[in-house]
Amino acid sequence: MDDHHFDSVIIGAGHAGIEAALALARLGFRTLVLSISLDNIGYLACNPSIGGTAKGHLVCEVDALGGEIGRAADANTLQLRMLNRSKGPAVQSLRAQVDKYGYHNYMKKTLEDTPNVFLKQAEVKKILVEDGVVVGVETMQQVFYAKTVVVCSGVYLNSQVITGTVSEPKGPSSFMRSQYLSDSLSELGFVLRRFKTGTPARIKRDSVELDKLEVQEGEDDLYTFCTLSEGVKNKINCYLGYTNAHTHEIIRENLGLTARSLGLVTGAGARYCPSIEDKIVRFADKDRHQFFLEPEGEGTQEMYVQGISTSLPADVQLEVYRSLDGFGKVQIMRDAYAIEYDCIDPTELYPTLMSKRIPGLFFAGQINGTSGYEEAAAQGIVVGINAAMLLGGKEQIIFGRENSYIGVLIDDLVTKGTDEPYRMMTSRSEYRLCLRQDNADLRLTPIAIEIGLASEERKRLFERKTADIAVAEKSLTRKVGSKALEFLGENAPVTVEQFIKRTSLSPTEFNMLDDAFDGLCIPAVRDVFIRCRYEGYIARQEKARKEQARLENMTIGIDDYFSIKGLRTEAAEKLNKIKPLTIGQASRISGVNPADINVLILHLGK
Repeated sequence: MDDHHFDSVIIGAGHAGIEAALALARLGFRTLVLSISLDNIGYLACNPSIGGTAKGHLVCEVDALGGEIGRAADANTLQLRMLNRSKGPAVQSLRAQVDKYGYHNYMKKTLEDTPNVFLKQAEVKKILVEDGVVVGVETMQQVFYAKTVVVCSGVYLNSQVITGTVSEPKGPSSFMRSQYLSDSLSELGFVLRRFKTGTPARIKRDSVELDKLEVQEGEDDLYTFCTLSEGVKNKINCYLGYTNAHTHEIIRENLGLTARSLGLVTGAGARYCPSIEDKIVRFADKDRHQFFLEPEGEGTQEMYVQGISTSLPADVQLEVYRSLDGFGKVQIMRDAYAIEYDCIDPTELYPTLMSKRIPGLFFAGQINGTSGYEEAAAQGIVVGINAAMLLGGKEQIIFGRENSYIGVLIDDLVTKGTDEPYRMMTSRSEYRLCLRQDNADLRLTPIAIEIGLASEERKRLFERKTADIAVAEKSLTRKVGSKALEFLGENAPVTVEQFIKRTSLSPTEFNMLDDAFDGLCIPAVRDVFIRCRYEGYIARQEKARKEQARLENMTIGIDDYFSIKGLRTEAAEKLNKIKPLTIGQASRISGVNPADINVLILHLGK
């Protein structure tokens, strides 16, 4: 191959593009990464944090598959916390405040140092298709040919940044936008939609009276996103504050100046990440809303006011922020803004995230209607893996709802679609007690090993954990020591299993069990501990997962659903549009009922 021919071209170097490129390159394929600016590689434009409710699960799953987002987050963590710590392990989620600039530098260096990755600053204006198959891309200056193309354009596609009455044609954080690619996608038959998101102001740390806010310290007894990381250190505090009646009064008086009220925004916004003005309108009965003041990085005074996103004019923003307790003399360094951008309908894609209309063309990230770095990274590694499988003449991999949050995410997108920026939540998973952060490696690392994406170190740690789990399971029948009996206040012999179910101790507090788990790695002990304590609940979910897997294994190869006798017209229309690959996927399509599924099963039986 020469400088113009590659196995794959990645459009965009955000979180989706990075994971796609690294997966392809690590599997041996020459991969060209094209970014509008090399300064926006892995740039945390919205907020400098990784993880959060359900998003932490996605990060751990990407890591388990050999991805980079978890390792990069661990390497640049400023503060680490476990959300929902008071609840069960199914909904507990890691969230890291990371150094925005350190994270960008880490990801840029990783791409630069990875064999088979070719990094170039250029804007793509056209996707090249011949005889219905993708063959490459055209930039403003050159043409590059490839057998697969991955579109990871983020929120840059024909984007508009809006603050008050001012709407500007640019990308987030004043980067250039992708100006011509939308026209190319439209010419290829994709129907584009407008979605909207936003970000709060960045303020100067020294201009805030931090002693008037509640200190939010990090937690030191947590595991990391990446199983290869040795641990992280908390370096900087975050702070919690609240809006007040005066804040709400200012916002209500200026609702006519929001971007949507002025008609500058028409796209659907994120329901689960509303602007402060949306909160005031939707929750009019609340007299305050919480916000968090979080650092952008170690080497800067800029701080991010999470929870107060807005598109109000700059002067009104300053008035709003200065109404907050401790913010009386706050200095805004970067104004908050809303951003509107183009995206596609994800039902245009197979569960592999390849286009149904153009073989070899893949899509990942916010162009598919999602919101968030973690959702983007999850899609990125999936398209990277599947583009590699396609290039290698192997069967592409479909992640199911029963084995990963990644599977839930993608199935929701390609089967149900989305009318607003999609955000992952634990409630979206039917099997969340079985799909925990701590067992992401047990569920998905075997896939990474099988396809060659797992490093030798990852394989070694995986083998150690599985071996230690087997030993720990056998230890459940052993009797606990005197310290444990004293803790329980009992004299009768008690097994380790009984002890776990009778106490609220965590896996790291097992020193009372004497040498029951002596020498075993903590991840293995944690896994056995959780499965022991929640044995009954997990057993019920495992039964449901097996039934789901049975339906997912019933593949469909039907071109025209109108030809099936007994199938309702509405169901045939929906099935023809989505073209599900399995009975399981068909059963989740809106408008397809259980009776229709029975007709399909009987038809397949014939």
